[in-house]
Amino acid sequence: MYIVIVGGGKVGYYLTRSLVASGYEVAVVEKSAEKCDRIAEEIPGSVVVCGDGCEMATLEEVGLGRADLVIAVTGDDEDNLVVCQIAKRRFGVGRAIARINNPRNEAIFLRLGIDTTVSSTAIIEAQIEQRITTSSLVHLLSLHGMGIEIIELRLVADSPATGRRVQELGLPDDSLICMVIRNGKAEVPYGGTVLHAGDELVAVVSMQSEERLRKLLTG
Repeated sequence: MYIVIVGGGKVGYYLTRSLVASGYEVAVVEKSAEKCDRIAEEIPGSVVVCGDGCEMATLEEVGLGRADLVIAVTGDDEDNLVVCQIAKRRFGVGRAIARINNPRNEAIFLRLGIDTTVSSTAIIEAQIEQRITTSSLVHLLSLHGMGIEIIELRLVADSPATGRRVQELGLPDDSLICMVIRNGKAEVPYGGTVLHAGDELVAVVSMQSEERLRKLLTG
């Protein structure tokens, strides 16, 4: 798989290092010559193109036309949107992931066809909310192109699901509890798994059924 990352800041740097270590072919586009030199020197195996990721010439130079995935992680939401749109519409890249710095821009990215958005601000806010209200859902990831949410929640003693088997919950057809974390150990639940207070659940659910799943699990 060939992956093009636009933005060589901290997020782009560590993402590149991780992907290269996992055996992927990775190229990075970054405006700053200093950051380009650092990535090229410290991450052997990566390809670095110093230029503006919003410019066609730069994207052609990095070979975006053969990329399987583009990830835009600059500090500017507008740049990330432009990169993803050019990648999908002009170069035919199958999948585009964009970092969003302002959560309010998420709806715009969705309407304009970006496959996946990641907002660190929204994730942190969700974690804070979970600490305040222990029964709330935490959004780990939104796959907007597919209409899917990956969420986490912790059961409390008075949760409707506490003490019941998974098969007894009447979960929506378009939802799945895919992991139960109990006493620091993770397991994949089956129909007969009994849920307990303190369990952390990771679930996959469609956006349409998220509210129903919340009521079934947390009341």
